[in-house]
Formats: sequence, structure tokens, C-alpha cells
Amino acid sequence: MANFAKPAGPRFSVEVYQNEYLPEDGREVHAVVTVTATGGSAALRSAGAGPSAAVALMVDCSGSMDYPPVKMRNARDATAAALDALRDGTRFAVIDGTHVAREVYPGGGRLAVADATTREQAKRALRRLSAGGGTAIGTWLRLADRLLASADVEIRHGILLTDGRNEHESPEELRATLEACAGRFTCDARGVGTDWEVKEVTAIASALLGTADIVADPARLTDDFTAMMETAMGKEVADVALRVWTPAGAVVSYLKQVAPSVEELTDRRTEAGPRAGDYPTGSWGDESRDYHLCVTVPAAGLGQEMLAARVSLVVPQPGGTVRNLDAQGLVRAVWTDDLTASTAINPQVAHYTGQAELAQVIQQGIDLRKAGDMDGATAKLGRAVQLARVSGNADTAKLLAKVVDVVDASTGTVRLKAKVTEADEMTLETRSTKTVRVKK
Repeated sequence: MANFAKPAGPRFSVEVYQNEYLPEDGREVHAVVTVTATGGSAALRSAGAGPSAAVALMVDCSGSMDYPPVKMRNARDATAAALDALRDGTRFAVIDGTHVAREVYPGGGRLAVADATTREQAKRALRRLSAGGGTAIGTWLRLADRLLASADVEIRHGILLTDGRNEHESPEELRATLEACAGRFTCDARGVGTDWEVKEVTAIASALLGTADIVADPARLTDDFTAMMETAMGKEVADVALRVWTPAGAVVSYLKQVAPSVEELTDRRTEAGPRAGDYPTGSWGDESRDYHLCVTVPAAGLGQEMLAARVSLVVPQPGGTVRNLDAQGLVRAVWTDDLTASTAINPQVAHYTGQAELAQVIQQGIDLRKAGDMDGATAKLGRAVQLARVSGNADTAKLLAKVVDVVDASTGTVRLKAKVTEADEMTLETRSTKTVRVKK
């Protein structure tokens, strides 16, 4: 049953979907945990208010942004539109990103406060942006971190746009920057055109708990930036963590977000007292997300039952304390000799197991295709077509159909298309982790 939190802002609830029955030798317990936040954003928007927030907009101004010249113009227009979507009172800064990072507005290591005057000043500063130089994304993120950290606010968020590969710093340097910035602010990342590296952009969004996407046509940047900023302005609670407690002898095998996209969280655990660990989920507005939890429990005899895990929601506070959001769910294990009960797979667990496999085989198929293994790519992408059909993931099925000719979706029989545009392949790769919610 849902258990609602009482503080002001959104109310959180936790629901658990599982088959709690295990066979006599069963030790793996699977559950889908649905976390929902409701009742906050609409009321705040109608009152013209919201939590204190700071936003850093990082705009790629490397030389490639001038090919074609319309790309730079579209980026300026999109950033201006994002500024219009800022809520009054929000702190903000605009960063020019090349092989170095430069403050475009307001400058001086400061953040501006959004109002009609500062928005117009920022737009004038944007008009002076021009393309030239290289790409070192880590420098952009480090400057964004310094600026955002200067504000005493509840929500810190970045929006990053790039059109090229991170050629002017090593992968290790970018990875170290992401590790340093993780947990300090969230960040949405976008690749414009087709000359950027999907794995770089998705890694940025993954590490900083934001979203990643492709904007193949620069003319679409304005709509995308506006939507991103509106979503950022709808966030009300930052740094929410899933706290998972397990009894003696039980351990968390894995925890992954499975909707609205697949995101592995297992290795992000931080210890939170005896037999408990916290898993970061980032910032929340009015929304719902699903998580797949797998717990390995000690063997037990028939007829025995145990609490395999307790899932709750907390927000870290200064001084090492946490604010409990008063929402929790229980995961149970019951051992039985009823074969029908113990072998049944919960529909939610089955659905998201398939969705996680779908994301995996798409990535494997694309990698094999790039490596020239056409037979291997055909097999993996055929399996992806089959999984997309079974799960009802129509959006992914449409993207797959641009890369393969589908002979029989039910059996996963496909042929690789002889010609595939780079934009279609990159779109499939970038959006491979997006999932469809299970019908409950």
C-alpha cells in the first residue's frame, strides 16, 4: 500500500510489486518499486513560486559550431528561449564552452538573478557568441560547478549542448570531472547534429542524473531547450535517495532505475548505517519512476517468511543528517512448495526485465554493426525488435525500423538496412534506454 509523506511540497509514495513466493532452495527476491511524487508542482506554478534554484547553461562554441553557420545561430536562439523559461528569482549563468570555459553572463564568478532586465542583458551577451576553438567539456562542467556552488539554493541544475567529440581533454580527465561533480548538481546533455559521440553525452547525463538526447536538426533546439528548462523549473526536491535496508545475511544484488529510462544504480550505493545503503535518484517534481530491486536472501525452510528489504526515501541534510520523506515499501520472501506460486513471474518484474534487455541488445547490436559484424548485429537487433513488440515499446520499435527491415517482429527476424543515416543510428543509440511504463 502507498504510504504518503506529509511535509510541504510534493508528497512521495512507494509501492512494491513482486511475487513474494520462493521455492525451497530459492534465494533471489525480485521486486519493482514505484516511487511517485504528487501534489507539488501544480500548486507552486499557480502561485508563481517554487524552490530556490540555480541553473548553468553551457553552450558549445567550438569551431565546428560554424558548420553550417545556422547551427550557432540556432544555439543562441535556443539558449535565449531557455532564459525566457526561467522562473523569476532563479540564479543563472551562461557559459561559452570551447577548449576552455568562459563566463558569458553575468561574469565575475557570479550568478545573475532572473528577471526581465537580466534576461535581456543575457540575451544581448548571447548575440556576441561566435564559433572558434576546440572542445574540453570537463572545463565547462567544472566552471558550472563553481558557479552553482556559490548559490545557497535548493536545486542546482545544468544544461549542456555540444556538437562534437571531447577532443581536447582525455577520457580520464572527463571521468574525473564527472566524479567530482556527481551529487553536486544535475545536468541534462544534448548533442546537436551528428558529429558528437553518443557514449560521451550519455555518460555525462548518467553521472549527473539528468537526461540525454539527440537534436539532429539544429532548428529543433529551441523547442528542446524550452522543454528542458520548463522541466528543470518543475523540480522541487533535490538529492532524493532510495534507502534500502536488508536484514542480516541478505544483500542487494542490484538496483536499477527501469522507467522512464534504464539507469544502473548498484555501484552508486553509499553506506547509511548497519545493513542500509543509499542510492541517488537526483531531483524530483511531480513524476513517477520505477526501480528494479534484486535481493539475495539466506536459504530458509518451507513455510518460513522474512522481510527481505525495506525501501524508504531520504534527503541528505547539512551535518550528515537526513530528512525522511515518510514513504516506504516492504519486500517480502515466503518459501513454499506450491510450484505454481513459486514459479510465477510478477508482470511488472517480467516487463522491466525485458526492457533492460532491450536497451542492452540495442547497444550491442549497434556496436557490432560499427565493428563490421553484420551477422551478430542482425541477431541482436532482431532480438530488440522482438522485445519491443512484446513490451509495447512503439517508440523504440519505430527507431529500430529505421535501422533494420522487419520481416517478422514476433520471431525477431530482421535484415540490416543497406543504407542507414547517421542521425537514425545515433537516435536509436541515444534513446535505447528509454522505456515504456508497465500497465498496472
